[in-house]
Amino acid sequence: MSIRPQLVLASASPRRLDLLRQVAIEPDLILPAGIDETPVPGELPRPLAARLAEQKALASRALPDTPGGAFILAADTVVATGRRALGKPADADEARRFLKHLSGRRHRVISGVSAIAPDGRQITRTIVTSVQFKRLSVGEIAAYLDSGEWSGKAGGYAIQGRAAAFVRGLNGCYFNVVGLPLHDTLNMLTGLGYAGADTPQIRE
Repeated sequence: MSIRPQLVLASASPRRLDLLRQVAIEPDLILPAGIDETPVPGELPRPLAARLAEQKALASRALPDTPGGAFILAADTVVATGRRALGKPADADEARRFLKHLSGRRHRVISGVSAIAPDGRQITRTIVTSVQFKRLSVGEIAAYLDSGEWSGKAGGYAIQGRAAAFVRGLNGCYFNVVGLPLHDTLNMLTGLGYAGADTPQIRE
């Protein structure tokens, strides 16, 4: 029997973990590495998402608890309108501003995904999904803020939750908006040689 290499998920997001489990991928370790997610001056949303994912993967790989010979997977999601990037709101007031900004308009959800093979090869890709919001009333925004669902979500909303009622249309990968574009992520891991759920792992 062959031994499946370990997979380290460099993200504390429960949504990304749930999505991987949905396609029978179970990370061996979850080791997010804290990095400065502040955009550099003039940085556009798509390069920002790619840079943060790449840096998260490299930082997680360098952690002392990361086993040698493991695959590393990291991701970062940015909501964007034009050149403006919306990350995770710091508080309810910022979430309110985000939702007012997104109300009645189309925006892009950009996920940067980065994977590192045990031999150091690294692949980073960005996946873009277009989302159209309906016009939101003051009451709808207030009720959504009261739900607390906005916390920790790029753009201040979770499409898999109550914010599904805000979406008029979507073009691209739905799972990308949730937090991880599964098709592209699995292709990246496979391309680097990760066998995934197909090969049993032997533990001592």
